[in-house]
Amino acid sequence: MHFVRTVPLRWWMLWLLLPLSSRTQKLPTRDEELFQMQIRDKALFHDSSVIPDGAEISSYLFRDTPKRYFFVVEEDNTPLSVTVTPCDAPLEWKLSLQELPEEASGEGSGDPEPLDQQKQQIINEEGTELFSYKGNDVEYFISSSSPSGLYQLELLSTEKDTHFKVYATTTPESDQPYPDLPYDPRVDVTSLGRTTVTLAWKPSPTASVLKQPVQYCVVISREHNFKSLCAVEARLSADDAFMLAPKPGLDFSPFDFAHFGFAAESSAKERSFLPKPSPKLGRQAHSRPRADIQKVCIGNKNIFTVSDLKPDTQYYFDVFVANSDSNMSTAYLGTFARTKEEARQKTVELKDGKVTDVFVKRKGAKFLRFAPVSSHQKVTFFVHSCLDAVQIQVRRDGKLLLSQNVEGIRQFQLRGKPKAKYLIRLKGNKKGASMLKILATTRPSKQSFPSLPEDRRIKAFDKLRTCTSVTVAWLGTQERNKFCIYKKEVDDNYNEDQKKREQNQCLGPDTRKKSEKVLCKYFHSQNLQKAVTTETIKGLQPGKSYLLDVYVTGHGGHSVKYQSKVVKTRKFC
Repeated sequence: MHFVRTVPLRWWMLWLLLPLSSRTQKLPTRDEELFQMQIRDKALFHDSSVIPDGAEISSYLFRDTPKRYFFVVEEDNTPLSVTVTPCDAPLEWKLSLQELPEEASGEGSGDPEPLDQQKQQIINEEGTELFSYKGNDVEYFISSSSPSGLYQLELLSTEKDTHFKVYATTTPESDQPYPDLPYDPRVDVTSLGRTTVTLAWKPSPTASVLKQPVQYCVVISREHNFKSLCAVEARLSADDAFMLAPKPGLDFSPFDFAHFGFAAESSAKERSFLPKPSPKLGRQAHSRPRADIQKVCIGNKNIFTVSDLKPDTQYYFDVFVANSDSNMSTAYLGTFARTKEEARQKTVELKDGKVTDVFVKRKGAKFLRFAPVSSHQKVTFFVHSCLDAVQIQVRRDGKLLLSQNVEGIRQFQLRGKPKAKYLIRLKGNKKGASMLKILATTRPSKQSFPSLPEDRRIKAFDKLRTCTSVTVAWLGTQERNKFCIYKKEVDDNYNEDQKKREQNQCLGPDTRKKSEKVLCKYFHSQNLQKAVTTETIKGLQPGKSYLLDVYVTGHGGHSVKYQSKVVKTRKFC
């Protein structure tokens, strides 16, 4: 299938293209009656184009308006392959063969018949139908030995305006533009979770055997499976009624530009700067919401885990293998799966004024409920995150009142409401599991948590350091609390990361060895600037490192640990 070389055949093909250049093309109008009149008037709108050999073209169809493509096979016994890819809507298409006039055979003598006579001759001949198809599958016609003649491909969409692709070649064996599928083209679900699905498929022989560059694209949809990547792209496109102008290069027919009002004689350089047609031109576009669909291209891997899915939801999964050079693709046999149900969360009941211990898995969540038995003006929540930060959300009767990340100990006071019920959601972070203590009360004056200063660091005085002692200080509050200090010898290479791993702020002094205890003392001051205490820790070894911890215990017996501090005695005194 080649562009015509002989003089008579060239004239013959010129007749096909004559309406494209006979006068300036007008875009179809939005007025339906006028639009149909223009369709009937072939001088205003001509729907015939020539298919290039060995190049995929992209084009469009108006609903109920057939489109025809032509190509000439010059010699008998020529291999032929035609592939049609519907995008976004089913197509009806048929391929037929019409014998060329004897004068167009290249062997005739004398002058050819006038073009008008040839035109009438072809119009009157319906030709021999070779193949027909109706549906939205990627379908193809292939013949190892085709006769010479004029081939016509006619396409029709009865459902709506749509897009499609056509590929034709007379050298199908050597071209192989579409990647091959393995003997088992299924996509398998190898792992299924509440929010994740792992997919696997066998590699394409185009990559594994022929060593050609390919990439796989995974498509996730809530609606259905897709039979072509072009159908996926049509659904992802913001413009649902018109195709974009074809890309300059091998994947376009220059005659398609005539339908948009551009001259067919434009050079390739000029075409590369042509503006994309506006959806306002042509038949009125009917917008619709974009489908719930996602496309992810992952290179040449043949296993992929889809994440961030919704629990207990059915999804459809498709895999397409695309030739990295030509960008032409083939669809695997898609699959579908329903994600697992969300584990039912047990809601923990909080009692007024009582501390509750909570454990949250990594990236997990816990739900707590607080329903005060008496009328109240305010509700106070005390949250103590023992390890890493945790997110807290508080809703009152369904209304979100609070959403914050909590690290260390925090206090939140919310306005109350008669007979109100509070739902607390605690969400762990990505680093690891979270441990915390939470207290809810309508009487904050009788709470179990000790009052704490904002600065909970232990300060060491370097100038007061000796070979056997260190002096440290920490802040207190206006309320009288009990403070206990503990020491523990550690290696010289003890670093902040090790200290953080060991530092569970919710562990009280009862978890420490008696030999590590230095002393306990009470102190407070009405003047916060004077609410500070110092302590000299004696009996240490020269040149050794010690981990120091201070615990403060409230009236309810709940302890909170200050930030740990590593100190080192002098080696020489």
